[in-house]
Amino acid sequence: MQVTVDRGWGPAMGATVTIVPRSDELVRAAAAGDRSAFKELLELHYDRVFRFCFRLTGSREEAEDLTQDICLALPAKLKSFRGKARFTTWLYRVAMNAAHDRRRRAASRTRAAEGWGDWEVNRRAEATGRAADLDWLRRSMAALPDDLRDTVALTIDGEMTHAQAGEVLGISEGTVSWRLSEVRKRLRALWQEEGRP
Repeated sequence: MQVTVDRGWGPAMGATVTIVPRSDELVRAAAAGDRSAFKELLELHYDRVFRFCFRLTGSREEAEDLTQDICLALPAKLKSFRGKARFTTWLYRVAMNAAHDRRRRAASRTRAAEGWGDWEVNRRAEATGRAADLDWLRRSMAALPDDLRDTVALTIDGEMTHAQAGEVLGISEGTVSWRLSEVRKRLRALWQEEGRP
């Protein structure tokens, strides 16, 4: 503690005594950028903050992480300390807000992870379904006669028009259209034969 004696006229022998807690003195110095004051302030309050964080989180590891986060943020936050409340009261508020922020971030990450997990499960199921469908299509295409398979290979994904495919195959555009219609009919029949939806 720091004791300040005012030599003015006061009720008791002309002197007044003002007691300034050491913590308040350190807060002012630390807020002004005094590193040794900040270090001493931490030494005075670290255990108190840790115990409070432990009560808030219920986990030693979480409490240690949270206390470290608070200590790292404290130099900047000290500038907002106005002295309207006791420093320890203010520090508890800082710790509580940090714990709430941490919980909100954890909840957001959990929601994002759950959403991502659902998306990933659906994506994999869809990919598995697509892979199974592609495998079926490959097997079915391999079972087609060569002339039909060649026609599909030329026109798939709009690679060539029916007229261009007809030129390559040496057949008319109408025959290419008929062959593609025949392929669709055969594939549909195979699909239904296997009881696919």
